[in-house]
Formats: sequence, structure tokens, C-alpha cells
Amino acid sequence: MAFKPLHDRVLVRRVEGEEKTKGGLIIPDNAKEKPAEGEVIACGDGARKDNGELIAMAVKEGDRVLFGKWSGTEVTVNGEELLIMKESDILGVIA
Repeated sequence: MAFKPLHDRVLVRRVEGEEKTKGGLIIPDNAKEKPAEGEVIACGDGARKDNGELIAMAVKEGDRVLFGKWSGTEVTVNGEELLIMKESDILGVIA
């Protein structure tokens, strides 16, 4: 099943965090925070102005992005846990 977000929404796969600290300590699964970094899987076409003109998306498929800790809605697509969020929930693109 293919999934395409509508309007200015973005489908994001979370990127797993490090399992060790910089000092070498292993972090157990129950102590890990959900990462606020992900990879864009799919994008909508963009938002529309009041006059109907399309506002192009600033992100594209394959971009690594940072987003707020509580951003997005968790969805399951093809058995994979993903997030769907508005483009405005994305804080920035990692170069």
C-alpha cells in the first residue's frame, strides 16, 4: 500500500538514537527518549494560499529533519510505525 500525505503534511520515519553515551555507558531501552530526528518518507503537494496558489514544500523525500518532541501523530503504514505531521512542526533540515 502506497501512502501520500495531503496538503502540507509529511510522513517521517524516526531515526533511532545512540545506545551508548559518550562515556560508553549502555542505555537500556526503557530509559531511552524517543528521538526528535527522522527521515522524510513522503510529502504532500504543499499548502494553498487564499487565492488558490500552491506554496511549495521546503522539505523533500530523503531529508533528515528535526521536529518537536510531541510533534505529529503516530500511524502504522505497511506494518511500520511512522509519524505524520504538518510541515510547520518540522524545526529544520539536517545538512
